[in-house]
Amino acid sequence: MLERHEIEALLVLAEELHFGRTAERLGVSTARVSQTIRGLERRVGTRLFDRTSRRVEPTPAGARLAGELGPAWERIGAAVRRAVEEGRGVTGTLTAAFTDAAAGQLLAGAAELLRAREPGCRVVLREARPGQVAAWLRDGGAEVCLAAFPLEEPGVAAGPVLVREARMLAVPSGHPFARRAAVSRADLARVDVLPEPPGASAAELLTRVGAGEGVLCVGAHTRRYHARPDVAYVPLDDAPPLEWGLAWRAGAETARVRAFARAAVDLLAAGDG
Repeated sequence: MLERHEIEALLVLAEELHFGRTAERLGVSTARVSQTIRGLERRVGTRLFDRTSRRVEPTPAGARLAGELGPAWERIGAAVRRAVEEGRGVTGTLTAAFTDAAAGQLLAGAAELLRAREPGCRVVLREARPGQVAAWLRDGGAEVCLAAFPLEEPGVAAGPVLVREARMLAVPSGHPFARRAAVSRADLARVDVLPEPPGASAAELLTRVGAGEGVLCVGAHTRRYHARPDVAYVPLDDAPPLEWGLAWRAGAETARVRAFARAAVDLLAAGDG
């Protein structure tokens, strides 16, 4: 079996490709890192890194070993962190991201309920563009977010579905569809449906709708939170409902995250969301 310091030295060196930076991150000397890697190579019976005076590169065997050990080591670390947090209770600061006013209102209610239940836990709310959410979860900019499902982002885990709502079609107020009681998905073939660039906000997309550039599929909450004279909202009556739920970084379901998810579910069950 490999020792902890051997695994850490292997994984960090495979990432940094530099003995000095690896030593800094691990809080040991460069000589110690070099000694550890040499010892590990003797144990596995093959060279794991090619090193010259100019660069360090993993060998195929080294890259394979680091690639297979990395995810397992991350899961072990996450399990230990969860155990420590369970022992401490729900404390610290949780950052929750939202992308529009409706999502912000829901998360604010969940945050208030969580604070009442867990006085040692503080919640910070951050507004994000839709295209920022997954990156924030992966790099630690937010611990949880309210996102549209299904969520197919690498490194992001989907939590409970919180809201199901009807879909609507946002159209220019002078468009023929604006006078109809409802439209169908078949009707979409007759109009230009606007693409949704990752960084675009709801206000930006609806402004383009109002300018006559096309139509936009939205959730029913948009009519309430984004009422405007140049846009009409028409029910899309044969479309499946839009689902919204919580998401967090895969492997980072901490005690805070679980407590926040419970608060959001309970808030909606009580009819306060």
